[in-house]
Amino acid sequence: MRIDRPDREWAAFIAGAGTMAGTRRIAVAALIVAGVATGALYFRGDSPRGEAGPDLSSRRAAPVTETLSATFSICGAGRRADCVVDGDTFWFRGEKIRIGDIDAPELSPPRCVREADLGEAAKRRLLALPNARPFPLLPAAPAQEPHGRQLRTVSRGGRSIGDVLIAEGLARRWNGPRGSWCQ
Repeated sequence: MRIDRPDREWAAFIAGAGTMAGTRRIAVAALIVAGVATGALYFRGDSPRGEAGPDLSSRRAAPVTETLSATFSICGAGRRADCVVDGDTFWFRGEKIRIGDIDAPELSPPRCVREADLGEAAKRRLLALPNARPFPLLPAAPAQEPHGRQLRTVSRGGRSIGDVLIAEGLARRWNGPRGSWCQ
């Protein structure tokens, strides 16, 4: 190999470096390196302006939420999928879910006429709320109750559906044992 005469691959590389595509590749690579270096300095607390970056040591990742949608109906006999049982329980994609932050009047069986009336109203309202637009479904604490239902928080437009039902007098905040709706 002679020094005064480069091989063909090297010559092709040198010739390509002056093209628009070659210049663009070099510029993009330089921007990426500059961005990574600036980010590393910022999060380490050595920003060029002397500012400290955010403290990420104690931050937890936000739960990933998926916006879901379905067309719900009132549950009947047979297979239950995407239907409402009562004011705090529904089936979604074959899974029985209870809204974890509320207690709604019982329908099976109601203890009095008032509970039956409120329970039917809560069931109809729960049917309307998730049908109106997509909703996120977040795990509640605990994630499952002793009866096997999944406990979830359901929201719409950033507001808990449970809070909507409470504000409308169709449910109350869950505090443990179920209370009477007959008073």
